[in-house]
Amino acid sequence: MSPALGAVHRRRLREIWRSAGWPCRDAIEIDLLAAGLLQRRWDEAGRETLVVTDAGITLLAATLTRNRAAFDAHEALVARVAREMQRAGRIVWRGLALRAPLAGDDGSTRWATAMPDVFSIRHTTVEDYAEPVVHEIKVRRADLLADLRRPDKGAAYRALASQCWYVFNEGIATPDEVPEPYGVMLACADGRLEVARAAPRRAARVPFSVWMALARANAEPADEGQPGLAAADPGA
Repeated sequence: MSPALGAVHRRRLREIWRSAGWPCRDAIEIDLLAAGLLQRRWDEAGRETLVVTDAGITLLAATLTRNRAAFDAHEALVARVAREMQRAGRIVWRGLALRAPLAGDDGSTRWATAMPDVFSIRHTTVEDYAEPVVHEIKVRRADLLADLRRPDKGAAYRALASQCWYVFNEGIATPDEVPEPYGVMLACADGRLEVARAAPRRAARVPFSVWMALARANAEPADEGQPGLAAADPGA
């Protein structure tokens, strides 16, 4: 019976494909050898190496195709959310890396890097009304669940934003699976973005370090239908 192969096996197979093939001699390699995805070889000096077989290359190619499709779907949904934020009168950034302060157990401050898929602020001249918002985009259930198991990641987002949202494809999870501090938006098959649960709003100002990061980064080009400056009233 062939062993059940998972992500850890595919990762090791990629590592061996990219390397000189020196063996680790662990259970993962045993599974890959038993499945016919790796082959043992010896050089003239009697040193053993591992090479990826044709079957292994086929598996790597299939994994690459699947990952590319997921990446394309993810980027398409990120672009949809970015456009919707612009149309709501917000300035939008994608692919930022922001430093967020987190409280340590001993009362000290430690720093984490937050990389939100979409970060936006209101198009306003009043700093107190900037209302920073984070949207995290997921197109696969496994990626969403992995995210929810990383409490520091969510804490970093909440340290930087007045609202935090998860946006995912309809059907991969239910809103109840996402903790209450986050809003949930569903990407429907017909192209709509439907609010399944509103995100709690907290008072939050954009830290100076984030302003500097925004100044160095390129905001998304303005959508043609983007409104002008928001009014001073935060509820406007």
